[in-house]
Amino acid sequence: MATPPPSDNPRHIYGPRPVGALVPALVRPAFRRRAPATAQVLADWEAIVGPALAALTTPRRLFSGTLSIACSGPVALELQHLSTALMGRINGHLGKIAVTRLRFIQDVIAGLPLVLPKRPLAIRAANRAVADLPAGELRDALEALGRVVLTEREA
Repeated sequence: MATPPPSDNPRHIYGPRPVGALVPALVRPAFRRRAPATAQVLADWEAIVGPALAALTTPRRLFSGTLSIACSGPVALELQHLSTALMGRINGHLGKIAVTRLRFIQDVIAGLPLVLPKRPLAIRAANRAVADLPAGELRDALEALGRVVLTEREA
């Protein structure tokens, strides 16, 4: 049998390849770490749930149809009551049924400031403790640390 002439060969091994042929190999490692639906939910969370709930919650993981959402304790109770509507909004945004169950994780949300009660005695004691240090970042950091430690002792 004769081998076909080179012009009949549709593609050379070292020749140009379509970009679409390279995409699966490039995105496979990223999709192993985080599924496309999870990435979409994380990216569009505020648009899905609205700014009020987005400020109080953070989606963490979508695995086997279960979406884990980090929130503070009181918000979790409210979200349980809204879970059916919330799953409907998420699935509607994704265009498919990707979330069948919600799991709430009690956590301090990064966007929420940690508010400590103001304790005048702790503040004055922290100011006195760093009074002899020169002004700067170190003094400010030590003063803040002293306020937290002394506030916890006072409580």
